[in-house]
Amino acid sequence: MRILIAPDKFKGSLKAMEAAEAIRDGFSRVFPDAYYELAPIADGGEGTAAVFLHSMSGEEVNVPAHDALGRSISATYTWFRDKKMAVIEMSEASGLWRFKTSELKPLEATTYGTGELMADAIERGAETILVALGGSATNDAGVGMATALGWKFLDATENEMDPRPGSFSMIRRIVPPADRSPCRITALCDVNNPLLGPNGATYVYGPQKGATKAQLETLEAGITHVAGLCRDHLCLDFRDTPGAGATGGLAFGLMTFCNATVEMGFKTVSELLDLKGKTLDVDFVITGEGRLDAQSLQGKGPVEVARLARLHGRPVIAFAGEVSGSFEAFDVCIPISNGAMTLEESQARAAQLLRDAAERTARLIKISL
Repeated sequence: MRILIAPDKFKGSLKAMEAAEAIRDGFSRVFPDAYYELAPIADGGEGTAAVFLHSMSGEEVNVPAHDALGRSISATYTWFRDKKMAVIEMSEASGLWRFKTSELKPLEATTYGTGELMADAIERGAETILVALGGSATNDAGVGMATALGWKFLDATENEMDPRPGSFSMIRRIVPPADRSPCRITALCDVNNPLLGPNGATYVYGPQKGATKAQLETLEAGITHVAGLCRDHLCLDFRDTPGAGATGGLAFGLMTFCNATVEMGFKTVSELLDLKGKTLDVDFVITGEGRLDAQSLQGKGPVEVARLARLHGRPVIAFAGEVSGSFEAFDVCIPISNGAMTLEESQARAAQLLRDAAERTARLIKISL
């Protein structure tokens, strides 16, 4: 029996590789002689760098940087020397996970630290940079990132600003750096939101970053102003490009200031890891993530794994901490909880719950053989 195990992370509980190992351990209690191929996945957000590090020969690079509020931190990205390629998760330096709720300051938070990681990769000789979007504490349309890469934002008196979302309306001119890197940059995301409007970066994701109603209006006005300057001064207008609103508009900034392309993260990850080929020579496929719900249908990894498996007629099992709704993509969806428990308890016991659920599933499969 050959089994491909390709889960995403169980957010707040397990990394994708940890989830894959838990599923394998549960199944191997019943099928110890089966062949298990572990292929942890990501859809372009948090956890993407770890997936690449596991699946390809790379190294972690540690860099002094700044978090979204300018505090000194140490941050990492994944570097592939032979390919001259860096995989950077924007959440590593600019992520929400670095802050308590009481510390969030959306009018001050910027992506400067993400730009520092990009600058280090460029200095290292990167020819390709993949920026994984998701989990941000920022809503700055990539202005902070651009500042770290040498762009200047000037006020009405031609003085260089330290641009933060609360002061974006004061920007009057944008000056590109004298030398712009030819590095190919790709932004990986899993959403199609535009930059502005009710479905844009601010109003959809701003509340998650601590923004009040009044602050949402200030944030929206600020990035609207920046986008207008980019249109008028740089002749670039990506406001309505699908995905431009990802990660507080960082995707917009990457397109505008770095000539980046935006791709759905799972597509890029699956192609580099040859997931389509891996589904060909197995008996069935197992995937999963922390929660399966309506958003899972919008390009999320487990559903996309199932679609690849269907191309070869392979059955698909999905595990999740919580299942909300029904999913035709999977042959069966299995919640891993085995009784009433709090979110905190289920997260703390996630590995055990997943192993046990995998073992129960394997025993059912064994009965049917």
